[in-house]
Amino acid sequence: MNKNELAAAMVSKTEFTKNDASAIIDSLVEIVIDQMKRKDGKLTIVGFGTFKSTLKKRKKGRNPRTGETIEIPARRVAKFIPGKKLKSLLD
Repeated sequence: MNKNELAAAMVSKTEFTKNDASAIIDSLVEIVIDQMKRKDGKLTIVGFGTFKSTLKKRKKGRNPRTGETIEIPARRVAKFIPGKKLKSLLD
């Protein structure tokens, strides 16, 4: 499902117009991104899950072409942890 399909699904379940649904989706994505940019970025939607950003530590890796050891820098990564209700629906 892409954004347009999600907006169409929202229209069929609510009284929103497709433009309203697209604006709501855009706002939700923007809020999630803004929250995850924070140092302690975390957004929890009870029953659905938690979006959070974590710091991956610097580590050593290997260049697959040359076999040379390289240093992989620390970086922030996005994670989604499904909530209890979502997990139970998927089992």
